Amino acid sequence: MTRRISILGVTGSIGASTVSVLEHQAEGAFAVEAVTGARNIAGLAERARSLRAGVAVTADPALYGDLKDALAGSGVEAAAGPEALVEAASRPADIVMSAIVGAAGLAPTLAAARAGASVALANKECLVAAGDLFIREVEAAGSTLLPVDSEHNAIFQLVEGEAARIERLILTCSGGPFRTWGMEELATATAAQAVKHPQWDMGAKISIDSATLFNKALEMIEAHHLFAVAPGQVEVIIHPQSIIHSMIGFHDGSILAHLGPPDMRVAISHALTWPERGALPVERLDFARLASLTFEAPDATRFPAIRLAREAMDRGGLAGCVLNGAKEVALEAFMAGRIGFLDMAALVEEVMDSLSHLDAATGLEDVYDADAAARRGMADLIAARS
Repeated sequence: MTRRISILGVTGSIGASTVSVLEHQAEGAFAVEAVTGARNIAGLAERARSLRAGVAVTADPALYGDLKDALAGSGVEAAAGPEALVEAASRPADIVMSAIVGAAGLAPTLAAARAGASVALANKECLVAAGDLFIREVEAAGSTLLPVDSEHNAIFQLVEGEAARIERLILTCSGGPFRTWGMEELATATAAQAVKHPQWDMGAKISIDSATLFNKALEMIEAHHLFAVAPGQVEVIIHPQSIIHSMIGFHDGSILAHLGPPDMRVAISHALTWPERGALPVERLDFARLASLTFEAPDATRFPAIRLAREAMDRGGLAGCVLNGAKEVALEAFMAGRIGFLDMAALVEEVMDSLSHLDAATGLEDVYDADAAARRGMADLIAARS
């Protein structure tokens, strides 16, 4: 039976990996309803044509004409703007890949869930910024969340049928390019150095998030919401080889681990083909060649993002939204050379403290307001340093 799929964020790294997974499925296994992108019109049109999508949407209304021209004669409908993104996400589909980066992915992903589609979730903001609200909407619509982050996908595979007996979730972390750097070195780290991730091929912003461990901090908040566990049950361990993607510990002391090659297509394939398991031509693990797997605790002094995630989970409400919004502005300032590597976490903490009074979200507008307040607060702090 053919499954209908929409891909939100088809021109990004997760979108490209999703296309690669679809190319390895049996002919007729999937039909593409909608694809969306931002400003890469040539890439969006190319993907829309090759996938024979029903509609292609750019988030930028000013680029509608360019997209329409690029799709001329293809039979693919063109659309543009935030409302068109939501409409595309709401179209009848069995599964929607949510791979739009940032807060821009909130409304379309929520629309997909409300439409009852299974959501392959690669957008962190849905759970970090609006976790309680998003989970309520998913449950009300009878939708299914299928995590795409390798760590959460690993836990999803391990946890089925075992939820009542889980004592701890252990997210693994490569440690990033600065795992062994001291404080003096970190103070002078550059964006060019931060993007050189030792294991994963990711975009610049995600790579820098990994270097600060903010990526792992956001994943902790995601895990808290996805698997309905207490903040204290979510742990992080550095595992440089990135072979064990996550582990779960039980009340009897036993631990189950999910192992696989560091290839995002594995998690994506699982999400797209669940509850089956599709074949995929990725590297097979050779344990003799691996020889050893090592672990170490994250250093809270050098990488305070883990502590900030715990504080956000303990505070609840919109604290995760504030953390994420402030972090995004700080990251952009670091990439522009306006602040240092260590300044990012320090400034995020200041913004979190200044907005700790915000209540829980009752709708997306509350989330957007908190996000905007966090971004303004961070921008003001950075401007005061200039």
